[in-house]
Amino acid sequence: MIGRFDPRPALARSCPRHNSGQSIVEFLVLALVLLPLFLIVPLLGKQLDIAQTAAGASRYVAFEGMVRHGGSLQAWKSDAQLADEVRRRFFSASTAPVKTGDVAGNFSAHRNPFWTDHRGEALLPSFTANVGAASGRSALTQPTGAVFAAGMGLDTHNLHTGTVRVKLADVARLAPFDALGLSIERHTTVLVDPWSASGPAAVRSALRRERWGLESPFPFGPLEALTAPLKLIPLVLEGTGLPDVGRIDPDIVPADRLR
Repeated sequence: MIGRFDPRPALARSCPRHNSGQSIVEFLVLALVLLPLFLIVPLLGKQLDIAQTAAGASRYVAFEGMVRHGGSLQAWKSDAQLADEVRRRFFSASTAPVKTGDVAGNFSAHRNPFWTDHRGEALLPSFTANVGAASGRSALTQPTGAVFAAGMGLDTHNLHTGTVRVKLADVARLAPFDALGLSIERHTTVLVDPWSASGPAAVRSALRRERWGLESPFPFGPLEALTAPLKLIPLVLEGTGLPDVGRIDPDIVPADRLR
């Protein structure tokens, strides 16, 4: 007896005909789930990149505003000028030159090509409307620092803050980014003490400055009175010494640094 040979695999013979399209259905279902992820993950990366750029731009505004802001002693750069520089040098194309008075334009040549959504639309369609910068001064409100600064004759109105605000455009037909209204704001604050000494005598005068009948900012007088009895105690151990309270010698170099 000669048997008939069936070339089809046994598993294929055992599967019903109506299951032949199962793989295609599974692929379509997974595609519907994964496709939004493929769109959202790059978009999140671009938003994080813009946030990092805003942080770097706020440092630039803080340092530039510290010496050139209209509220400082050297009135040179206004908030509008700082904003123009930030838009061109940080949020424009990476090849943007550093030129005085250069302004970013709302066209492709000046935009960062990476900051677009899945449709190719710019996340920052208008530099003026979407990117802003400001620099300002405020007073030192930390109690201990304010007391010591006032005692040394330092200006307490010396906190310079640079702020950069970025408003990203919504992405149409991609929930929840189609109505997110995302806004990024970064701050950098620089503490500046506009005080310099002409020599050791000026340092000693500032530290031992008397105000309202009291020594400020450090209580040298009471400390000297408390440590005076210690000077009557003979030194037993060789190489040791008593604390010399009240001595101010800015130019002295510690012995361990002279070796």
